This record gives sequence, structure tokens and C-alpha cells, in this order.
Amino acid sequence: LPLCFPQKLWKMLESDQFQSIWWSEGGRCVAINKDLFKVEVLGRGVRQQVFNTRHIKSVIRQLNLYGFTKVQRDIQRSASLPEFLSEETAVSAHSQILYYYNPSFNRAHPWLLGTCKRR
Repeated sequence: LPLCFPQKLWKMLESDQFQSIWWSEGGRCVAINKDLFKVEVLGRGVRQQVFNTRHIKSVIRQLNLYGFTKVQRDIQRSASLPEFLSEETAVSAHSQILYYYNPSFNRAHPWLLGTCKRR
């Protein structure tokens, strides 16, 4: 039987094959580097495809359908202009990373994966 979306996602997170997606927040969130994910996962040939899409928006739609919510990350910014400007590079790199949370998708509780149902 083919794996459902949450199962595929779990296998990717547990694999050392992917650098564009990882567990965050101690295994409670999924972190995705958008640009790297597009190349590494969605840019694969048909025989090696993980998901049946080549678009990040489709993956995000699946996350939402399975009850994942986007987590906003606030970065503390410096008040001084030179420090603020030097932080811009880090902030723009950080903005490429998406964080998603689902209470039923937790690395420490793999048995909850079965409760991760499509809405």
C-alpha cells in the first residue's frame, strides 16, 4: 500500500537522505527550507519522486489538510542601524525556513501518527 502524506513526511524526517527538512523544537515541529526543498525533494525525477507534485504550494496545502499549522518565528532585532543591517542576511536566510506544527505529529510519540487524518 502506498504511504499517506503524514507517513511520507515522517519517513523523510527520520531519513538522513534529506537536508531540506528536519525536526525542530525538540521533535514537535517540522522545519522546511523552502528553496532547498524545491530542488532536493520536488526537483527529483518521476522515478524518485516523494510526493506527486513539483510545487511547494501543493505540499503546504497537504500540510494544512492534515491539520498542520504554520508557526511564526520572531527574531529579536537590534536597535542600532549597523547591527540591524548586518542581521538582514541572517533574517532573509531564516525567512526561507517554514515551521509547521501538528499535535498528532511528534517525534517522541510515533504512535500518534495514526491519528493524523485528512480533514
